[in-house]
Amino acid sequence: MSHSYSDGRTLNDSPNATFDQILETRLSRRGLLKGAAALAVAGSLPLAGCATAGLRREGNLGFKGISVSTADAVRVPEGYSANVLYAWGDPVGHPSASPAFKQDAGNSADEQALQAGMHHDGIHYFALPYGSENSANGLLVMNHEYSDDGLLHADGFANWNADKVRKAQNAHGCSVVEVREKGGKWEVVRPSPFARRVTARTPMRIAGPAAGSADMKTAADPAGMTVLGTFNNCAHGYTPWGTYLTCEENWNSYFTNSGTLTADHRRNGVSPKGRGYRWEEFDERFDAGKHPNESNRHGWVVEFDPYDPQSQPVKRTALGRFSHEGAWTAAANDGRLVVYMGDDRAFEYIYKFVSRDAWNRTDRNANRNILDHGTLYVAKFSDDASGEWIPLIHGRGALTKEAGFADQADVLIRTRAAGDAVGATKMDRPEWIAVHPATNEVYCTLTNNSGRGGKDRPGTDRANPRVNNVFGQIIRWRESGNDPAALNFQWDLFAIAGDPQHPDAGRRGNIKGDAYGSPDGLWFDDGGLLWIQTDVSASTISKNHYERLGNNQMLAADIRSGETRRFLTGPNGCEVTGVVMTPDARTMFINIQHPGEAPKGRNDPQNPKAHSSWPDGAAGGRPRSATVVIRKNDGGVIGT
Repeated sequence: MSHSYSDGRTLNDSPNATFDQILETRLSRRGLLKGAAALAVAGSLPLAGCATAGLRREGNLGFKGISVSTADAVRVPEGYSANVLYAWGDPVGHPSASPAFKQDAGNSADEQALQAGMHHDGIHYFALPYGSENSANGLLVMNHEYSDDGLLHADGFANWNADKVRKAQNAHGCSVVEVREKGGKWEVVRPSPFARRVTARTPMRIAGPAAGSADMKTAADPAGMTVLGTFNNCAHGYTPWGTYLTCEENWNSYFTNSGTLTADHRRNGVSPKGRGYRWEEFDERFDAGKHPNESNRHGWVVEFDPYDPQSQPVKRTALGRFSHEGAWTAAANDGRLVVYMGDDRAFEYIYKFVSRDAWNRTDRNANRNILDHGTLYVAKFSDDASGEWIPLIHGRGALTKEAGFADQADVLIRTRAAGDAVGATKMDRPEWIAVHPATNEVYCTLTNNSGRGGKDRPGTDRANPRVNNVFGQIIRWRESGNDPAALNFQWDLFAIAGDPQHPDAGRRGNIKGDAYGSPDGLWFDDGGLLWIQTDVSASTISKNHYERLGNNQMLAADIRSGETRRFLTGPNGCEVTGVVMTPDARTMFINIQHPGEAPKGRNDPQNPKAHSSWPDGAAGGRPRSATVVIRKNDGGVIGT
């Protein structure tokens, strides 16, 4: 998402073939690499048709697309309304207290722990009660990716101290808020017995093959079974038994190293100075030089139960350790659970986990440990439009003791190195993944990779077809037999993003309908509409000719016709991220992250509204990430 560094820093420098190189080989064999003509063939590979049989309701592009925008506002099509529901600093409605947000950033660390965190991201709606399809009352669960200390504290990093670190840590994690429709409007229920904040200080259990291993043990936790907190939670997932999966993405940014960098530190982007969060100054565990194993305890998928506010979150190590962009589930033909995951870094990999056991549809408690047992796979895309899932199992192929992998825990802690060893295909920043509700086709956003073709970096390709790929693309695949647990698949490109008026023909893309760049968020509704959200960083707009695409946006695509229409544009400097609907599809929730983001990533505490005053306007003290409710004015199904 917003801090994934598309300039290629901390690159995967293994020699594995890149996706671009493979696509170039496949298309060049057919003589199709003729400049812009290569764009026209993308998406034309034979996949099974996108039949709508089995959809709960058939969606279509029934709205009029809106224009691009540079307005400091959320805009939606005619006939729709958008209203802010839950912004950074709003109380979660905890039974014990509901501290109000202070526009001058005067809230304490303890108050922040009972309020919405910063930078809303992946979001899901869980109907109340559990097992129902109630579209008027439910739980919204969302991630809070990172903190902007220029907004969080009245004086930013000045007078840095332990309380500021604690407040920043409490601004991370997740929110659980109860919401309900009342009198035609949505509201947060306060107080609510379900209201909860999970933060970078919340105790969590470590489970799965890496639990208790030598590399998970620290001085504070000699058993290697308990860790404090989750942070840099980006996209998400959820299970069919009603739990939330929060995903630790750029966790490495929080660590510094005053000692010697290990090979694993380098492979995962832990650097001597970190990314400037300064937690290590008052929380020593974030100095990897002093506590080299602490970083091993982050970079996982974390599961917790929103219906039980007393439940302890669990880090599921069987799903691997990397920059998790999300964890999207699908049911295998035999009832096992499949989890698709992207590693959001330039030249990294796409993974899936297949559980050992089928999940229990009648006994929710029987599924508590499903995600601790199974096989993690990494994707290899071949030049004939086929692909395979390579198992990451200790003792097989290159994953042996002789090759430097001690055991299965070591394979999972060093997942990226394992992917390198087995020859996985490098990708252009794999982010969100979506599974079509009827066909099981899988779509993945490859947001961008400006490092493509740079000095000492993997070479350019003519089929993707760009040097310095700043606009990104969406790849899709169909598993053999339409079974998510299959070990082989066929793939093609659904879309190549770009600006149709770009002076460089290779950056114009092949979008049919409304154009976009840097696709990021991705989600299928039950009618089969594909919702696409964009994340163009504030620092890359002018130099890459993004101006014509305006502020970040959300679009809907009819995958049968390939047409895309712009549905929403966000305020200045924001990222549009996270989308879900109520079961009746008449209410949509989306998140607006980091409105007013400064080009260098952190805002000036002396001028917090320099780039945006959304959502509170001129009367507000600073821009705030927020959840927005979208409804059709006539009460109809969203998008139709």
